[in-house]
Amino acid sequence: MLRAVAALWTREVVKFVRDRSRLAGALAQPLGFWVLLGLGFGGTFRMPGAEASVPYLEYLYPGIVALILLFTAIFSTISVVEERQQGFLQAALVAPVPRAAIVLGNVLGGTTLALAQAALFLLLAPLVGLAPSLAGLGIVAAAAVPTALAFTALGFVIAWRLETTRGFHAVMNLFLLPMWFLSGAFFPAEGAPAVLRALMYANPAFYGVSALRQGLYWPAEAPGAGLPLGLALGVSALFALLLLGLATLTARRPLFGR
Repeated sequence: MLRAVAALWTREVVKFVRDRSRLAGALAQPLGFWVLLGLGFGGTFRMPGAEASVPYLEYLYPGIVALILLFTAIFSTISVVEERQQGFLQAALVAPVPRAAIVLGNVLGGTTLALAQAALFLLLAPLVGLAPSLAGLGIVAAAAVPTALAFTALGFVIAWRLETTRGFHAVMNLFLLPMWFLSGAFFPAEGAPAVLRALMYANPAFYGVSALRQGLYWPAEAPGAGLPLGLALGVSALFALLLLGLATLTARRPLFGR
């Protein structure tokens, strides 16, 4: 089982590295979001209370790290749809290995890609005046790993049930964009209308973004974090475990959910 997991894990990473256009786009898109949104809303955004002086580029930065984790993790699992069409997935399914090995190999591969790209983007933190401490980087890692795991597993669950990449993109956008918009990446929960605030607290991505934000500022207080660090990390870890379990159960069913 471990050999199968390692082989599928390595395969995902090698496919990504060999696709230079995918590698460039994975970094260029979030960088474009950060610059355009940061500059566009920078003149009108105001943090509530004593944190009103925080520039929007700085506030948005942890949200862009989360965007990289979410988008890379979920869209890495589009390979499940592509490999079904190519016949590779069917061959893997008849191999004498547990279905859990197929899940772990794909999920760990997507998680590795998401974490690597997020790490590259973290090199830009000094541009907004952030200099994370070693302990802070540990908190960032503790938040990033379960976030990437959870959303890679979510992508696997969706991809297993779909037959085309077009359908995958359509369904994933229904999950991704609302979850990111309501993750605290754009605006803090404090001061938001009660309905939006309730949706944000119900959104698992909100807890991951809060933990990332606190890690980038640790040991100082993070503006707009809105949650105790232990709660944010705990919910992120629980969400990852639940999604991994769901992905494993999904892989035990026939393809497309039939």
